[in-house]
Amino acid sequence: MTTPKRIVFLTGTRADFGKVRSLMLALEADPNFELFVYVTGMHLSEIHGSTYKEVERLGVKNVYVDVSSHSDSPTMSLRLGRIVDSFTRYVNWIKPDMVVVHGDRLEPMAGALVAALSNVRLAHIEGGEITGTIDEALRHSITKLANEHFVANEEARDCLLSLGEDPSRVFVIGSPDMDAMASAADAPLAPVMSHYQIPFDVYGVALLHPVTSEFDETPEQARIFVDALLASEKNWVVIYPNNDHGHEFILQEYKRLQNHPRFRLFPSMRFESFLTLIAHAEVMAGNSSAGVREACVYGLPSVDIGSRQHGRYQLEALKNLVHVPFEKDAILKAMTDLTDRHYDAAPWGDGRSDERFMDVITKAQFWETSTQKRLKVSQ
Repeated sequence: MTTPKRIVFLTGTRADFGKVRSLMLALEADPNFELFVYVTGMHLSEIHGSTYKEVERLGVKNVYVDVSSHSDSPTMSLRLGRIVDSFTRYVNWIKPDMVVVHGDRLEPMAGALVAALSNVRLAHIEGGEITGTIDEALRHSITKLANEHFVANEEARDCLLSLGEDPSRVFVIGSPDMDAMASAADAPLAPVMSHYQIPFDVYGVALLHPVTSEFDETPEQARIFVDALLASEKNWVVIYPNNDHGHEFILQEYKRLQNHPRFRLFPSMRFESFLTLIAHAEVMAGNSSAGVREACVYGLPSVDIGSRQHGRYQLEALKNLVHVPFEKDAILKAMTDLTDRHYDAAPWGDGRSDERFMDVITKAQFWETSTQKRLKVSQ
């Protein structure tokens, strides 16, 4: 390639940024590419820690924090519309050769719509996964808009093929967050505890997100969760939920934990610090995907609560995880009984996703394929 290809990564949350960070750095280091990072969504929320600052600290040249795309509206479709409008202007300005989005939230959905309607090649990271709630519908919708798919494993690939995607455009590279997990696990815990002023030697990590399809139940779910944390008599590091509709009910319940000696609450945390923290934790509780994936890799006993992670592949086979409903006694029992550590990184790769990603996109034929979507119907 003679003229560097312009590639825009859209990041909307602390989680997706941490997971694709290694891919961004690989692109930044390659003279065949010009990396642009568009920052929007929850990154711009002061309540959630203003995590756009973490993206700026990455050290790449072209980071654009689009404050015009921010909205505090609880209505997710209004927030999506704001990002579509702002990102369209950005794409028209940068004129990228490819847009890259990750996951299943409204921010990558907005990016996917803009790329598809602008006839810009769209790459989707970690499609084909089963996550439940509105996230799953968004993830599969992004799949149908995307031209190129970089998936975590063969199960995800099979899911995309069942949706009619072209097998030649589905690439198994592993989960990019695995690229960061080994070094974070080996990092010393003491600097993290000192930086965040966490006084506990033994602790659990709690992370609860709202389930948008269960909005009316969220206040009661949040109350039960906090009741269980208080009754557990354990020390807890509590991370704020994402900004999906209903998160305000969880934050309201978390007020009961403020200034309590057994709890430390954080709007957000640097991804590497979060990984180091959970690698050394006693238990994890809530309904975050981190309780399924990162906890599994580190062998962290994990209590998955409610329906948010239902349907994930291999969920029943994860020996470090137990699933319970939103019932205080069931949650407490799981926290007490789940003590063995079972390490299992196999479903999500070997920490070389960045290498595999670059191997795909540095081939000339990758850029020669049409952006016209074609449904592949199995015979």
